[in-house]
Amino acid sequence: MSPKNETVVMIVALLMTGGILGGGYWWFSRQSGENFGQLLSGTSPSRSTPTINQPISSGSPLPSPPSPTHSETFNSPKTVPQGTTVKINGSTTMVAINQALKSGFEGQFSGTQVITDAQGSDIGILRLLTNNIDIAAISRPLTASEQAQGLVAIPMTQDAIAIVVAINNPFRKGLTETQIRQIFQGKITDWAKLGGLPTKIRVINRPAVSGTHQTFRELVLKGENFGNTPNITTMDRDATTPILQALRKDGISYATASQVINQQTVRIVPINGLTPEATSYPYQRSLYYVYKQPPNEAVKAFLGYATSPSGQQMITNSQ
Repeated sequence: MSPKNETVVMIVALLMTGGILGGGYWWFSRQSGENFGQLLSGTSPSRSTPTINQPISSGSPLPSPPSPTHSETFNSPKTVPQGTTVKINGSTTMVAINQALKSGFEGQFSGTQVITDAQGSDIGILRLLTNNIDIAAISRPLTASEQAQGLVAIPMTQDAIAIVVAINNPFRKGLTETQIRQIFQGKITDWAKLGGLPTKIRVINRPAVSGTHQTFRELVLKGENFGNTPNITTMDRDATTPILQALRKDGISYATASQVINQQTVRIVPINGLTPEATSYPYQRSLYYVYKQPPNEAVKAFLGYATSPSGQQMITNSQ
């Protein structure tokens, strides 16, 4: 090859090499977003480096967290099939509510039946978990363990726990929250310590299966235990009438306010100067109907009625 031709070939090779290098520079800078010159010089552009516990921005919003699960909303039923049966068991506190809703439901939907019992909140929960009833009526909130087993509570109404003595008890004063705790924990055992006559205080307590017992322990005793002194008697059965009969002249107990507010044989003791009708009365609580997921058609119909304006009016009238 002549020197002239060699020169031409060398020029063409240099031009091709330059084109390849230039194209490579353009492609790399587009893909990396970095300055090639800075890379060659050993420097890099300013860029924040994530550290531990510092969020990394993705350039687009992250998906929102899922909404919490809510209990099912029950619509007021227009019709209910004949032969529908609803079984309810639970708190003695809700006997009047159960009966009122039973009357209203069966009256509005002919051929239906509501079967009620009142063996206490814990028994109602047990019967529901073992599929022996459809709805548990309880006078305390559900525990985390009960919720984990698929139980859902629907608040039905507000209620209050009243402190009661017999109408013929010589003690005619009110008490404070502190005094009530001390009485039911066995720390005050004589009426004389409260300004009454020197007589031993007989405390009549409800059984542990009672929702009212459990609520009293949390609400009144602040989660502490009842006393075990000799003057404290625990009834075998969660029923208000035997408790009131056991009071006599020296006893004290507690009950659902609506069950005793019109009783002629007992007196409600004011707490901090307040009676259960007061909005700031300290011993207030909610009452619930509980169902197990998933609810059957009978449960949907009854709870739809119970939470409807008609059902709520029946509850109000029963209290």
